Amino acid sequence: MAARSSDDVRGYMRFNRFRKIVALSREEICREIYLQNRDRIKIKKEKVAIANLVKIFNATLALSNKKGFHAMSLRDLSKETGLSMGALYSYFSSKDELVDIIQTQGRRVTAQVLHDQIAHADRPREKLRRAIISHLYLSEVLYPWFYFSYMEARNLSKKQLKKAIESELLTERIFVDILKRGSEEGIFAFPDTNLTAAVIKAVLQDWYMKRWKYASRGTSVEDYAVFVVDFVENFILA
Repeated sequence: MAARSSDDVRGYMRFNRFRKIVALSREEICREIYLQNRDRIKIKKEKVAIANLVKIFNATLALSNKKGFHAMSLRDLSKETGLSMGALYSYFSSKDELVDIIQTQGRRVTAQVLHDQIAHADRPREKLRRAIISHLYLSEVLYPWFYFSYMEARNLSKKQLKKAIESELLTERIFVDILKRGSEEGIFAFPDTNLTAAVIKAVLQDWYMKRWKYASRGTSVEDYAVFVVDFVENFILA
């Protein structure tokens, strides 16, 4: 691996810089959730509501990643958060509504960050690099949500599963569009745009699905980002 400066990794954005630029925090995410769901959240004091939403989502992700969302009961959630059952129902009416709020916000944040990051690049090669690196770094910042979304997909209702599939295809479509443009400009050369985008997505998912493997090898998210960019470019560059 080449020597690293304090600002980049072989010309790529460092993880800490990305985290500062994106400036995501549980409190900010929960504030957006509160503002977007005022009609169904019964607590009107914003500060109190946001603090409790942070507790609820932290506990939901922790319990789900430990025992599964399907197996988690609202009593488990009440015990974990220290909130009464009545207090929990002030924020959502059922587990289905809770997972809908969590999944909807996670999808919105992911799409917004990816679009914002690639908007700063003009050429397809740079757009692809930014999309790959941003997806990896975002999955590190929001690791519990990414892991939760992948693992719980099989337990979602038909309505929620449809939304999850649409979200998966939405992020994949970002890669498809970049690859198509690069192909049209003669920068990329490969047999199948859709399959290539699907493989890129699968490689990115491996980072947060098998985090233990890379941790045991001392592979950082920056190391993995550089490797994936090089790996993909070696395959697609004309």
